[in-house]
Parts: sequence; structure tokens; C-alpha cells
Amino acid sequence: QVQLVESGGGLVQAGGSLRLSCAASGRSSSSVSMGWFRQAPGKEREFVATINRNDGSGYYGESVKARFTISRDNAKNTVYLQMNSLKPEDTAVYYCAARWGDASYTGSTYPYWGQGTQVTVSS
Repeated sequence: QVQLVESGGGLVQAGGSLRLSCAASGRSSSSVSMGWFRQAPGKEREFVATINRNDGSGYYGESVKARFTISRDNAKNTVYLQMNSLKPEDTAVYYCAARWGDASYTGSTYPYWGQGTQVTVSS
């Protein structure tokens, strides 16, 4: 079992930045790949970014490429999402997720999820 705890959400003006953190704990939590997804009111869950456990390769959704950066500190079992040039359309609840094996774009392949953190971008 893997437990995930997100932090770092909040309210920011358009063009601003936020950094989200997700700490993993539990048995074998150091062996998982982790990712970020988001869900805005009335919309489906959307893939944001994911990072491989082994080689640190990051992958991004089209809407956040060149603005968001995912990274991880394996010693702390923590993944970060640096969000720059934020737009009002980035407003959503952001969820951290973890899975065994390589990173994936598909949310349904992640068995472990955090509680979510709200990000609100004002115009």
C-alpha cells in the first residue's frame, strides 16, 4: 500500500507560479512511478505530467508543456510539479497518483491517489 499526500495548492494570479509537492509513504513507495492529474468542475480528469521512477523521464499533457515541470527526489520519495505562467484554465483540483512500473498517461492505471489540492488562478 502507498499513501500520497499533496501540498502547495492555493490562489495565484494569472502569469504567476506555484509548486505542488506529493510525498509518498508506505511499503515499497520508493519503487513507484508518480504523476499528476487534474479535474476542473464539470470536466473530466485530465493528465498533467508523469515521471519515471528509474530514469527520471518526464512526460506532459499538451496543455501544460513548456509551462510545467515535473521532478522527483527519490531520497525523499517526493515528486514536485513546478507550474509557471499559470492561466485561469489551469484552475482545478490537482491529484498526485502512483503506480508500479513505468510512468503512464492513463489515470485508470494508477491504483494510488492523493486527496487532491486546489489550484485557483484568477484573471
